[in-house]
Amino acid sequence: MTPVILRYGIIAGLIVSVPWLVYMLTLPADGHMTHSMLLGYTLMIVAFSMVFVGIKQYRDHSLGGVIKFGKALLLGLGISTVASLMYVLSWEICMAFSKYDFIAAYSKFILDDARSHGAGPAEMEQAATQAADFARMYGNPLYRMAFTFIEIFPVGILVSLISAALLRNSRLLPRR
Repeated sequence: MTPVILRYGIIAGLIVSVPWLVYMLTLPADGHMTHSMLLGYTLMIVAFSMVFVGIKQYRDHSLGGVIKFGKALLLGLGISTVASLMYVLSWEICMAFSKYDFIAAYSKFILDDARSHGAGPAEMEQAATQAADFARMYGNPLYRMAFTFIEIFPVGILVSLISAALLRNSRLLPRR
């Protein structure tokens, strides 16, 4: 089971990490991350399709075409964990080598959001404090890595649950 987890986890990790690395490393310091959420979550869904492929491959080649939900879920979570760790590593590389200042951009987003919702001076001060607190916490690599992991891993959990539920049915895409 471990070779399948590593193989498909690394493939999924590369699918989600390489385009993101290229995007971030070519983004100018004052660039705008237009559509970055759409890009990020699209890459995650495409990458986590490897969970389905990995479970099916293991079911068909190692288990004779039948897999129980629990084993399929564990396999999917293993693949998702490897892919998520690779995503965290790629984000750390982006933070180290990219010209883009994520903290400044996110702080600006917090302040602009408060302003667009008609915040008064007290609310703007609160938003500025919130932005400063986030910047301080995000400066801690352990917090940043945990935050980044939590950004992607729930998508992997969801895809693992769906894939395990579907592939426990041996009549779905049966072994040939």
